[in-house]
Amino acid sequence: MEGMIQSLRKNPRHPTKPPEDDSMDLQRFLLIAASAAITLLLLVEWTAFRAENQEPIERQRLSKTSLEGSLPTGGTIELSDQNAADELPSATLENTPQQPTEASDSSRFVSVKTDVLEVVIDLVGGDVVETALLAYPENIETPNIPFVLLEQGNQRTYTAQSGLVGPDGIDSESRALFAVAKNRYEMTPNTPLEIALLFETIDSVVVTKRFAFEPGSYAIDVSYDIENNGENTWRAVPFAQIKRDSTAPPDADTSGFGMQPFLGAATTTAEDRFKKFTFNDMADDPWKAQVIGGWIAMIQHYFVSAWVPNKDDTHSYSARQTNSGLNIAGFTSPALLVGAGERGSWSATLYAGPKNQPALAALATHLDLVVDYGWLWWIAQPLFWLLTTIQSVVVNWGLAIIVLTLLVKAAFFQLSAASYRSMAKMRKVQPKMVAIREQYAEDKQKQSQAMMELYKKEKINPMGGCLPILIQMPVFIALYWVLMESVELRQAPFALWIDDLSAMDPYFVLPLIMGASMFFMQKLNPPPPDPMQAKIMQWLPVVFTFFFLWFPSGLVLYWVVNNLLSMAQQYVITRQIEREGLAR
Repeated sequence: MEGMIQSLRKNPRHPTKPPEDDSMDLQRFLLIAASAAITLLLLVEWTAFRAENQEPIERQRLSKTSLEGSLPTGGTIELSDQNAADELPSATLENTPQQPTEASDSSRFVSVKTDVLEVVIDLVGGDVVETALLAYPENIETPNIPFVLLEQGNQRTYTAQSGLVGPDGIDSESRALFAVAKNRYEMTPNTPLEIALLFETIDSVVVTKRFAFEPGSYAIDVSYDIENNGENTWRAVPFAQIKRDSTAPPDADTSGFGMQPFLGAATTTAEDRFKKFTFNDMADDPWKAQVIGGWIAMIQHYFVSAWVPNKDDTHSYSARQTNSGLNIAGFTSPALLVGAGERGSWSATLYAGPKNQPALAALATHLDLVVDYGWLWWIAQPLFWLLTTIQSVVVNWGLAIIVLTLLVKAAFFQLSAASYRSMAKMRKVQPKMVAIREQYAEDKQKQSQAMMELYKKEKINPMGGCLPILIQMPVFIALYWVLMESVELRQAPFALWIDDLSAMDPYFVLPLIMGASMFFMQKLNPPPPDPMQAKIMQWLPVVFTFFFLWFPSGLVLYWVVNNLLSMAQQYVITRQIEREGLAR
């Protein structure tokens, strides 16, 4: 008896377990499982309740407004907002006030429909005040209601403005009121469409503002033709800008748990290929720069609006916030001088549509970088190409994600195997490591020496499990950004209940599988030597599962497949190492 007691004192970590402890463990497990099930059911019900009871805000679509009525032949209209002059470029300080002319609401808008866009043009200034993207539904439940990018209504102010300011500018202080032949235009299939707005000054200068649309394109060519029939040289400064308030996009996740993609302005300079500004940046530190060519944009998740001027001229770009709280990102071009009896012109391109990389790259240098992969773009770009290539074969984007994950894992198979082999060896010698720590608990130097001797004897590299994983991390992070930024995944179905890879899993199945896979992977790894660190690691699967509940299902699918493949590979290698140990 005394020998048994001494044995238990020497080895207190393995006492005989009383039978009632098994019953207590079972009760504890059942209690935890029941709590988890109830929590999951509450989350599912809360998500459904929020979706059903969230009060929809009825958007006031300008394109649905009655556009019947006569139009005035020209003149200008006074700006209704006393701060509106602050929204125009500084060149408006040099202005010649015009006589205002009234225009009724029913006559001031022009509706244009192409095969991919519904556009509304405000005849006051000739601004683009609404663009609806016909190929991109606002919600998957309402496929006939297009996503509205630019809009001027009850939800937000987000418009694309352009005009002529300066000494003779028709938009100086007050905006020009254009005349047009009719209020509605619709593109004939496969045929370009052009719309002309007319304005004539009191000095016999005729200004024609043209909008040119191409089939299948989200780019709109905007140009000014000036015919100077007066006796003096006409001078004005062309400008173009995007005006937006700070409201969240209509498809933004406002729960506070999902991803928060970048919202703000962006441009390109000689020093920075891609330069971003949050709305707070624009308010706190207004930006100005002279750039040859270039572009300036407002970006949000999946969609972008951008002005692209003449690539050969030097333009004055700026990003700022007005006194009324509106965010302005735009540019002014070199002054336009038109002699008496002569003609002049100026043009720029407005893009308002999805973040389609090929289309954006063709429009302007570095404009495709609004699909923001961060500093890992050089890895993300090939991964995006591979993903789209796979999708063109398998058709389904969910399957494309699975195949891409398989290919990435195959590329790093040997590195992963080396990492898992090192961790399996560490797991095998864990009892010896614990014994060394207990033996030299009071002498850290001898403890370290004994550990190094053990590593040398067992041919273990303590960093062998970390380095291969660190090498792979940039690839996995880049793939994460590819999946998050790809508009191609928006409302793309996968299978069964996953009908939108860009939305959260409504039943949280994928996040739970991801969390379970993380838990079982931890069981295959040697526990950390520090008890506090070990407890933190035990809670990581729970923490990750909680945050992934609101992540897009396409991203969670990638992590699930990656974890399952890693777990299978690690399990096989761990068993191989254990069999090798038994064979000895």
